[in-house]
Amino acid sequence: MLAIRNAAAVAWELWSERRFAEMARRGGGLFYATRVTVGLRRDLAAPCPVPAAKIPLAVRPLQDADLPHLFPEDLRGLSRKERVELATRRFHLRAGIPTCYVALDQRTETPCYMQWLMGASHNRMIQDTFPRRWFPELAPDEALLENAYTPAAYRGQGIMSCAMALIAERAVEIGARRVITFVESTNVPSLRGCAKAGFTPHLARIERRALLDTIRLRRFEPYDPALHARAERVR
Repeated sequence: MLAIRNAAAVAWELWSERRFAEMARRGGGLFYATRVTVGLRRDLAAPCPVPAAKIPLAVRPLQDADLPHLFPEDLRGLSRKERVELATRRFHLRAGIPTCYVALDQRTETPCYMQWLMGASHNRMIQDTFPRRWFPELAPDEALLENAYTPAAYRGQGIMSCAMALIAERAVEIGARRVITFVESTNVPSLRGCAKAGFTPHLARIERRALLDTIRLRRFEPYDPALHARAERVR
């Protein structure tokens, strides 16, 4: 039932924006689709200069005072996609998995970016919180960087790549030598931002869905750009 409601909401949004071709493609994807998500990795021992943002940034763990800036109470005027993005991050926050970091606009001390850095000691919490095989089990020297979010007012200022690089460096504090993150293969801006932050593709999560999401199969395999570009289907 949830899948049907979500499909109806997406269909209405595309119809109202007159995106008929995309609506037809997505309609086909309700019956069968393949989704490829790229797993990227950064070796913290390899030199990687922090890319500059257009505003001065500093990172620190999330504080309660940051929440109103990142999770506005009034969601009117936000697109369906934006509301889903915020709901996903709020769900992660409520799961209590450490540690969520924020980037601060140092001119005003306002939070302008958030992302979780999780270590191998949180493997059980990660696997219990997210869908099955959404993330691989972390090795003792690995960390997972996930659920990035930049408020709309701060987008387009190079914040993601700068903040990601700074947060990734904090992984040494939890004994990690490598940091991994996952980005949908169609999200070109985020893939470019990850590359600037020192991340390179090494893994792919292949998800096959059928019959209005009633069947879902996931697996991980080494990343092959040519192969996975052919496998990708529009959702």
